[in-house]
Amino acid sequence: MAANSDAIAFRSALGAFTTGVTIVTTRDGAGVDCGLTANSFNSVSLDPPMVLWSLARTSQSMDAFRGASHFAVHILAADQEALSNGFAKRGADKFAGLQIERGASDVPLLTGCTARFQCRTAYQYEGGDHIIFVGEVIAFDHEDRGPLLFHGGRYALAARKAAMLTACDTGAQPAGSFGEDFLGYLLGRAHFQLYGRMQKSLSEHHLDATDHFILSVLGINDGRTAAEIEGVIGYTGAHITPDRIASLAARGIVRTDPTDRLWLTGTGRRTLVELAAAAKAAEEDALGAFDENETALLKHLLKHVIRSTDPGLPDPWAAQETP
Repeated sequence: MAANSDAIAFRSALGAFTTGVTIVTTRDGAGVDCGLTANSFNSVSLDPPMVLWSLARTSQSMDAFRGASHFAVHILAADQEALSNGFAKRGADKFAGLQIERGASDVPLLTGCTARFQCRTAYQYEGGDHIIFVGEVIAFDHEDRGPLLFHGGRYALAARKAAMLTACDTGAQPAGSFGEDFLGYLLGRAHFQLYGRMQKSLSEHHLDATDHFILSVLGINDGRTAAEIEGVIGYTGAHITPDRIASLAARGIVRTDPTDRLWLTGTGRRTLVELAAAAKAAEEDALGAFDENETALLKHLLKHVIRSTDPGLPDPWAAQETP
């Protein structure tokens, strides 16, 4: 492959390699804690145990690390993205409010990481626009936590927790039956169990799931006909009958205009807000065991499933023409 001298293209090509995210800390000669985010960490030797990382010559922390006898490398866990972002900022008090421990030469040690390596500075090498620091590992600790990853200029989620989320293996399935890992079963059961958390709130308003779908669609874009609403929620198999519309109108939740378009009333909007709060509470309960990265990944993957199976239903968020 031909060489590419363009710095941006070179950086983009390097970004194809997925790396772990680390924070390197030390303590300067004046006793001030220093630290920064780096993804240049690598292993050098097992015997003796040695690691390396590199620092840009322009870094404000260069003098502190060049003069330090020890440093610590922290491999961040998947839920420490905010910590990574904090230590990537210039000039901020990066240790403010953090619980830290002290290692060799009083180097600050962060908590909650996947792994920590306390190192004696063994060598420093010139590396173009960076200085390469090689450290002899004098102590380390490790927790079984998924690491924070960086790929293509963005954070990525490691799949180490996948085994914890996989349905239990119940052995061989009878012929013609679906297993517990069948996607339709998993999505269906998750939907009904999640929606089941809202039943109390729906019952209090004397509504059912189809009523909720109607209000939700009108909450996105008001002034639709029953046929338009039914087209949007066609994936549910629900049918919007005149009796259902009449019932909602009789209770002051929706109103109709001379063109048979439906509009939320003030009561309808208040009802929708209360139902939205109940739905959000149910979501938070369901995702309580997830960190932010896992939640984002789950929603991203579900959107992929929806797009790949969409039969061409109208977009509920698409702008509506005002009649």
